[in-house]
Amino acid sequence: MPPFPQASNGEQLQQQLVCVTGSGSFIGSWVVKELLRRGYRVRGTARDPADSKNAHLLALEGADERLSLCRADVLDPDSLRAAFSGCRGVFHVASPVSNDPVCTCRLPPAAPVSNDHGIYELVPVAVEGTRNVITAAADEGVRRVVLTSSYGAVHMDPNRSPDAVLDETCWSDYDFCRRTDNWYCCAKMMAEMAATEAAAKLGMELAVVVPCNTVGPMLQGTLNFSNHHVRRYLTGARRAYPNAVGAYVDVRDVARAHVLAYEHEGPGAGGRYLCVGAVLHRAGLVGMLRELFPQYPVTAKCEDDGKPRARPYGFSNQRLRDLGLEFTPMEKSLYEAVISMQKMGHLPIIAKQPRANM
Repeated sequence: MPPFPQASNGEQLQQQLVCVTGSGSFIGSWVVKELLRRGYRVRGTARDPADSKNAHLLALEGADERLSLCRADVLDPDSLRAAFSGCRGVFHVASPVSNDPVCTCRLPPAAPVSNDHGIYELVPVAVEGTRNVITAAADEGVRRVVLTSSYGAVHMDPNRSPDAVLDETCWSDYDFCRRTDNWYCCAKMMAEMAATEAAAKLGMELAVVVPCNTVGPMLQGTLNFSNHHVRRYLTGARRAYPNAVGAYVDVRDVARAHVLAYEHEGPGAGGRYLCVGAVLHRAGLVGMLRELFPQYPVTAKCEDDGKPRARPYGFSNQRLRDLGLEFTPMEKSLYEAVISMQKMGHLPIIAKQPRANM
């Protein structure tokens, strides 16, 4: 394995102090774990560090010596400056959007999400929080920020050719997202653009990881959105699957992508990194679940929408592959996601029935 890059003062990257916002979330927890595994000193932010839902972080290998948790809120610049003090890098995973598969922070329950006032609330909150992170990082002398964006900022474009290959140059159609009440996509697009603009203005190095539907084993105790989506098929709550195509990636690959993007130096460093492991028709996803866990009542029925079967589209994850990331097979991700949900009590354990002798 090649040596880790060196900082300009000779300090090895693994010895640096870095901060992870939203550290207790599904993705954030794995980013913390990956950083600890590589030897970094990590400061994780949480709205309430003493909350028991963050206990899993303190149990990670290396946490006793190299992990601390502090209180911070992306809408409170003073708390961010305190969290980033002394840090060389920041991983901004936290998000103020609540209806998102990679979401880590929630708006108040009364916050509107699907009307004209919704965009007034969600987009400015997402933009302000992200801009606060970039500004606070610059104030504290942070060298590089890695931002967790979302596939929602990339693929929502009804005018894109079905033969087009999705890559880092693609953006969702803002007007289409607004017309169809996809406020989350609007918020993620505007937040990413705001981060890019602020980083350029302040001379901050910025890398943006763009993950899609993220599945895999959980470190946190609460059930996250994307694994809940898988659970509904296993319990039979979903009686049919849609005629739709989705992009999927393993959470551990997303965490590795963040660290690889942070460590990458030289020409071509920074910018966007599309983090997609596979694009599947929903029939392929549920088919894998039926094959892996035949004891569960996973549907084999497709919703009849009167349209031809949706076909998977092309995508490029070459930028991350060039950094050495090898993507986890989706069968492995789904299998370990289900085992994780079983162990944590989110899914009843049903024994496989032995096959009858023929």
